Amino acid sequence: MPPSSRAVRFTGSEVNAAPMLRRILFWGVVIAAVVFAVQGGEWGTSDLFAQRARAARLRAEIDTLKRDVDSLARVKKAILTDPVVQERIAREEFGMVRGDRELLYRFASPRDTVPAGPARADTARAR
Repeated sequence: MPPSSRAVRFTGSEVNAAPMLRRILFWGVVIAAVVFAVQGGEWGTSDLFAQRARAARLRAEIDTLKRDVDSLARVKKAILTDPVVQERIAREEFGMVRGDRELLYRFASPRDTVPAGPARADTARAR
């Protein structure tokens, strides 16, 4: 039977356009909800990765600080108990010498010398 001139031909795209649009919108909403569930909010995936990285950095910093504390504790113990370390500090920091057997010579630059007598009092007031 040949088609009549009055008959309207529908292609598949015009007939299925509305249900197809509904499916696309439905799946768009579903995908948006899944993305929000995974990424959104305070406990999103990217935030969890950032927290894990921060925790790893803090653990490394804690390990470094523990090593520093241990090292300082060993230095403190050496200062309190080791006579060789005590002598080295006394010589280097305080310029001390051992009894009558040693002499200490200090060389000062002209800037480091302090004038004697009344001029000394005048320079103290000028400052």
